[in-house]
Amino acid sequence: EVIVPADLAAALKEGHIRGAAVDVFPVEPKGNGEDVFDTELRNCPNCILSPHIGGSTMEAQRAIGLEVANAFKAYINTGGTTGSVNFPNLELPMKKDAHRILNIHKNEPGVLSKVNNVLGEVGANITGQLLGTDDKVGYVIIDLNAEVSDEVLKRLREMPFNIKTRVLW
Repeated sequence: EVIVPADLAAALKEGHIRGAAVDVFPVEPKGNGEDVFDTELRNCPNCILSPHIGGSTMEAQRAIGLEVANAFKAYINTGGTTGSVNFPNLELPMKKDAHRILNIHKNEPGVLSKVNNVLGEVGANITGQLLGTDDKVGYVIIDLNAEVSDEVLKRLREMPFNIKTRVLW
């Protein structure tokens, strides 16, 4: 034990310790709604209790579900990947009258230049662009002032570094 709960409770109540936050207990609560979580630290002044099962409460599970759903919604609607743990984190603000392309590619030198050359050859103006990479993968969100033709999409998809390209809108 790092602390003795009864001793910490006494020190808090007597004012010897101004505050404490505890997240590990000798006996962890069983779960939400099961038995009352009983510890000497309950009702102590300036004491925060957060058992390891804190993430398993109904409220925490609901919040996690909403966070995941919002992350999927952001990716589907805007290409945003903020909060991703194994993919570049990008969030390009939406622009009025823009046409958005998402490109996932191998992280190799010169990829962005090659993608931009294909777009430039058809006279598309890039109005917004954001690139992020990790060791193996690159991800670029591109906003254009013109619709993406089937020919441009085909050329991007056929590039040897391409993993996935899609037109979002």
